[in-house]
Amino acid sequence: MVYFEKSDALKRLPKQFFADLVVKTNAAIAKGYDVINLGQGNPDQPTPPHIVKSLQEAAANPLYHKYSPFRGYDFLKEAIATFYKREYDVSIDPKTEVAILFGSKTGLVEIGECMLNSGDTVLMPDPGYPDYLSGFALANLNMETMPLRAENAFLPDYASMPDPLLDKAKLMFLNYPNNPTSATAPADFFEETVKVAEKYNICVLHDFAYGALGFDGKKPRSFLQTPGAKEVGIETYTLSKTYNMAGWRVGFALGNKSIIEAIELFQDHYFVSLFGAIQEASAKALLGPQDCVRELVQRYETRRNAFFDAAKKIGWDAVPSQGSFFGWLPVAKGFTSESFFEYVLDKAHVVLAPGVGFGKGGENYVRIGLLSEPERLTEAVERIGKLHLFD
Repeated sequence: MVYFEKSDALKRLPKQFFADLVVKTNAAIAKGYDVINLGQGNPDQPTPPHIVKSLQEAAANPLYHKYSPFRGYDFLKEAIATFYKREYDVSIDPKTEVAILFGSKTGLVEIGECMLNSGDTVLMPDPGYPDYLSGFALANLNMETMPLRAENAFLPDYASMPDPLLDKAKLMFLNYPNNPTSATAPADFFEETVKVAEKYNICVLHDFAYGALGFDGKKPRSFLQTPGAKEVGIETYTLSKTYNMAGWRVGFALGNKSIIEAIELFQDHYFVSLFGAIQEASAKALLGPQDCVRELVQRYETRRNAFFDAAKKIGWDAVPSQGSFFGWLPVAKGFTSESFFEYVLDKAHVVLAPGVGFGKGGENYVRIGLLSEPERLTEAVERIGKLHLFD
């Protein structure tokens, strides 16, 4: 057999850090241990029944058995605009300010090729969602990091960033509620972001994947609620977390018309939009009853409270999550994030995600997923407590 070399673009792709962790987790399970996996980021609840029913009924429509319009059905874009007006009081033109995505991850990966050229500079939060790096590699971009530190509430500190760096930056990624730190962003931070973007002509992409998941009665802010935001950037949103539709692969980008047009043009050459029945069910999810979303947020908040109350009892001090379905906690003294993961897996049979997998700024932290019921989360912490790492 002839071996054909991969392209340079594929060779630039980063190694999947968490693949090795999956192997180690599966090895522990294969030995018969009762493993509690808090390292995952996959919603554990089913899609609400009324949305599933919408898909089942729409799938019988012969219209949807043909190719969908390249840029998606107008009814879904109109539903998205209605949703943003209702939830955030943001006015969106469905014809020019919305692009439908195959899950928001697609938009995050393709934006580099849509807006930048080889060698251009992009700013990424550190720690941050690892799949951002895939898009940077494919587009051959120069990546510079923006440290997210606890002392600055896990927000980038623009004042500490040198002018030459901001001068050469053409794209900036933000993500609040944040994966992995679970921090949220206040209005004044987004206002400062718009000023920085205007001054240095930086395109902003705000990843709003966890936009529905805010705790203690505080609703996460959309970047687009900020005056001038649509002048400098876009926001991506997904139905994966809000409606437990991760496997449906439905997301969208909103905002600056020139960026949206670039995304639409790029996707014209890759896709013929989503299956029409999925688009119809998605529109009904956005426009229909939202009790399921409120119940989901309450479920995650109950889980958060159970986990952090248990952590406090064993001396594992951390700031409870502000949003998302994650928690961000320091490792015990004497450990790195990876060695802490390995020790806890080996001794307590609990899986944690090492913070270093999200960037150098994640060292000395672990991420946990609030994707098990309270009793299981409490049990995980109690197992770790028996190791006396935080006495």
